[in-house]
Amino acid sequence: QVQLVESGGGLVQAGGSLRLSCAASGRTGYALGWRRQAPGKEREFVAAISSDDGSTYISDSVQGRFTISRDVAKNTVYLQMNSLKPEDTAVYYCAAGDLPRLGFVAYWGQGTQVTVSS
Repeated sequence: QVQLVESGGGLVQAGGSLRLSCAASGRTGYALGWRRQAPGKEREFVAAISSDDGSTYISDSVQGRFTISRDVAKNTVYLQMNSLKPEDTAVYYCAAGDLPRLGFVAYWGQGTQVTVSS
């Protein structure tokens, strides 16, 4: 059974930065990425990276502020979040699924809270 373990969430002021990490316990056979869920809203796509060639896919809402990357040797994916806004506040879930937007998800992480204060 594949496990996805996230870390790096927390509380930050608007304009600040955070980096989330997601370590996969094995090869998932899927792309890895992040979806987030704010209170009262549906879970939405944030970013994904191909396990084959490292191609990246970023949501329009975070384009230019968030970057997704990977360390193949560590089987870990990172989400660098800069210029954070209060509307980025959500639980961020690491996910293994299909491209381009993780519409199908085979595995989920437990989620990590990101809170951006104004």
